[in-house]
Amino acid sequence: MASTSKLESKKINGTVVLLKKRALELVPSEAVQQQAYEILGNKVILQLITSVNGDSEMKGKLGNPTHLRDENKVGNESKFSVTFDLDEELGAPGAFIIKNFNPSEFFFKKLTLEVDNPSHGSIHFVCNSWIYPAEKYKSDRIFFVNQAWLPSETPVQLRWYREEELLNLRGNGTGKLEEWDRVYDYAFYNDLGDSEKGSTYVRPILGGSTKYPYPRRGRTGRPPTKTDPSSESRLPLLRSFGIYVPRDEKFSPLKMTDFIGIALKVIVQLLVPELESLGNINLNEFNSFEDILKIYGGINFPDDVLQRNSAEMLKEFIQSAGQGFLKYPMPQVIKEDKSSWRTDEEFAREMLAGINPVCICGIKFPLTSKLDPKVYGDQTSKITREHIQNQLDGLTIEETIKENRLFILNHHDTVMAYLRQINMTSTKIYASRTLLFLQKDGTLKPLAIELSLPHPDGDQLGSISKVFTPHEDGVEASIWQLAKAYVAVNDSGIHQLISHWLHTHATIEPIVIATNRQLSVLHPIYKLLHPHFRDTMHINALARQTLLNAGGILEQTVFPTKYAMEMTSVAYKDWVFPDQALPADLIKRGVAIEDLESEKGVRLLIQDYPYAVDGLEIWSAIKSWVQEYCTIYYKTDDMIQKDTELQAWWKELREEGHGDKKDEPWWPKMQTLKELTDSCTIIIWIASALHAAINFGQYPYGGYLPNRPSMSRRFMPEPGSPEYEELKTNPEKGYLRTITPQLQTLIGISAIEILSTHSSDEIYLGQRDTPEWTNDKEALQALERFGKKLAEIEEKIIKMNNEKKWKNRMGPIKMPYTLLYPISEPGLTGKGIPNSVSI
Repeated sequence: MASTSKLESKKINGTVVLLKKRALELVPSEAVQQQAYEILGNKVILQLITSVNGDSEMKGKLGNPTHLRDENKVGNESKFSVTFDLDEELGAPGAFIIKNFNPSEFFFKKLTLEVDNPSHGSIHFVCNSWIYPAEKYKSDRIFFVNQAWLPSETPVQLRWYREEELLNLRGNGTGKLEEWDRVYDYAFYNDLGDSEKGSTYVRPILGGSTKYPYPRRGRTGRPPTKTDPSSESRLPLLRSFGIYVPRDEKFSPLKMTDFIGIALKVIVQLLVPELESLGNINLNEFNSFEDILKIYGGINFPDDVLQRNSAEMLKEFIQSAGQGFLKYPMPQVIKEDKSSWRTDEEFAREMLAGINPVCICGIKFPLTSKLDPKVYGDQTSKITREHIQNQLDGLTIEETIKENRLFILNHHDTVMAYLRQINMTSTKIYASRTLLFLQKDGTLKPLAIELSLPHPDGDQLGSISKVFTPHEDGVEASIWQLAKAYVAVNDSGIHQLISHWLHTHATIEPIVIATNRQLSVLHPIYKLLHPHFRDTMHINALARQTLLNAGGILEQTVFPTKYAMEMTSVAYKDWVFPDQALPADLIKRGVAIEDLESEKGVRLLIQDYPYAVDGLEIWSAIKSWVQEYCTIYYKTDDMIQKDTELQAWWKELREEGHGDKKDEPWWPKMQTLKELTDSCTIIIWIASALHAAINFGQYPYGGYLPNRPSMSRRFMPEPGSPEYEELKTNPEKGYLRTITPQLQTLIGISAIEILSTHSSDEIYLGQRDTPEWTNDKEALQALERFGKKLAEIEEKIIKMNNEKKWKNRMGPIKMPYTLLYPISEPGLTGKGIPNSVSI
């Protein structure tokens, strides 16, 4: 600890900050409320633990118990005074114990002690934790001073408390978990299905097998189902918020209020069966793009719908919220121009600056497949030279490849593996390949789209494919528009399930668990990473309850339907931790090459690639911050190798958290400072900037479903068919009869509105929830430099967005690329990088 081991006075005065407890906010009168807080203070006992003098077992001695007094209310916080009577031998405190003898819990923010010598400064204990009644805990609640110590450097008097706290957080691996439990443990994804509702709701268990590998999730302690002992029982929809996660991982009361307000739109639509007869919109079909615009004016519930609805709580909510309850903001993609989303330029631009800018790749010609030919036959692309040769501005195919000007959005293999099963449901889709040409002005031009189906006589016979090329007039233009829609359907599903859920939410959760189980709050790497885990376990638990489960929102709104999560398991087989680094990902996808002379270490092959350009700036800033921070605590590689907590953390992260990949050779060995800084940079990148880039544009781009359809209901119309004639006479109606139907549209845009909205208490990259997060001045100064660098990057991005030469930054829809702006206001902004996967 930085402060002296000897204190001159026999008393220490302090300030305790509590968040007002929800139950106390319901107290009717001010006098009674004041009395309630006085009772609260009298029944909260604190004891300091010295970091200097130990008992016979070398455990830090305990100071005299004291309680809170002199409550002062400020906003939504309550500040209490506290005075500790000191034993002469106590010495500088390094921790304290708190016991709550009230009947209910409260949120403890921090304790600040004012010591006798001004040169010592204040002593801060950052807590940010819910404190339940003492009877709920098996061990005392303990909080440590805001000093970072490696295990070997921890004062001997605090080591037992440090180790005991980690044991409490690990739990015993069995039994029911209650809301006050603080257990971080692992489980398979065995709670997605609901076998008790019948075979339709059975889903495979993800994780723990070679067939269905998966990252681990947090254990909830719910009992198994009656029909399948290997599967965990589920909570009813309206009790979703009661799913167990460690209490400190749950949303704050403010965020919960923000979240529920929007989430009820989804719940209403899931639970009101009469929704298809809503008053001012016919939910049977959209007949024109103008019909869709009515959504953004608000949807009214006729009184008879409310009267017939059996969900009384929802009925009362809708009535109190008013008839404009289901009103959606105008998505940015159509705010300036209602039709530019249909252009080929915008279709291609969104592969570089849209919702899913992480899939476009460089190519070699001809296009082959990685699918096993023994199972899937010949899956080589049917796109020929003749399809594209005349669209290359006079270049040959060989010249375009040599000049790195030919690219592909290739969802063929991912979709083809499940295509036959998917098309046996109400969904009718294709596996797609889209070829693109990089033009001299930096924009991409679609050359050809290949749509493929399994051979009707068996998968082993390969695929049946059709190739479509751009047309501007007649029915061929409508056919081309539909071909782009089928590509968008593929891309929407891949984005939501793999780019978004699997590669950020799912892969981060086991890292959250391992960090809390193996790294003490005193550990410098815990202090580095912890802000990047905020709310992740809670949003993931809620997702398993409503989004990812059998019959849930994603199965209703994205093309793989019941095979959605199974597809993510197949994709996880190709997940490689080091490749999640942005430079490595860009090189692997063939959109950049290594360039050691470049400031960022890579050279982009598409210079005007907003996600990559801005992302490399953010990546570089994160890496510099992590390197500077880690070198404060690790002067040699030997210190990393001998850090027992760090080694246990990395071992558990690999062997338990990502246990199905524990034998992969690509895992860093965690023996050097470089391996540590690279790994922490990747973790922070995934949790912050990568998630922001693929999450907060969902509503701005996808809130208008014609631009990002997530399902298709019928195949491409054949000449002479009624569908083909409809497309000739009424192209808009034919398009809309093919893509996502109305009810799924409303459910889908309600869901992505939630996911795209920043809460009022969001904490962004470069920020911390309290300035006292550490006592180390070097770390505080390094974070300050990181924040200034991020502000400079934002100014740089704004400047580039205003430069006309960067055409992909604005596009035909006149929507600037803002997703990697570091900071944002609350709400639906299309910008801002939160520290964590928090929504």
